[in-house]
Amino acid sequence: MIIVAALAAATGYAYNWWRTSPAEHGQQGLAELTGARLPDLDGAVQSVSQWRGKVVVVNFWATWCAPCREEIPMLVRLQEKYAARGLQLVGIAIDQPDKVRPYAAEMRMNFPVLIGSADGIELTRQLGNKAGVLPYSVVLDRDGKIASREVGALKEPRIEALVSSLL
Repeated sequence: MIIVAALAAATGYAYNWWRTSPAEHGQQGLAELTGARLPDLDGAVQSVSQWRGKVVVVNFWATWCAPCREEIPMLVRLQEKYAARGLQLVGIAIDQPDKVRPYAAEMRMNFPVLIGSADGIELTRQLGNKAGVLPYSVVLDRDGKIASREVGALKEPRIEALVSSLL
């Protein structure tokens, strides 16, 4: 019973925090996100800061996360639809490279996939995801500022409206 109450409290806190505007919780975790150096699927070290000047959707996900797997096709469509207008999706997998590589190929992920491993969850917490929920997405505007934080699976109408307003 205590565990259920603790989970409910954590979920409520995360939901209320998520519903507040970025101005209310500032740019918490932005420096950690843009300064993070993570390997891509080929092992080359990448930084989110390299996409500054674009609208960037950073999506934290894992192969073992059912809601994450369900939203990947929508993210692929979003990248395809808005890439020419300046959108850059970036996936950060909280998983092992040997599991991520075949899954990314199978799903025809058309955006960079970085490997966050277990450290990626800590990065989401620094970005305000105190409960460590996956999927978790952060939307950066063209100036590299946090425009939105999204807890849970993205809903296509919501993320499309948000992205198109920033492009």
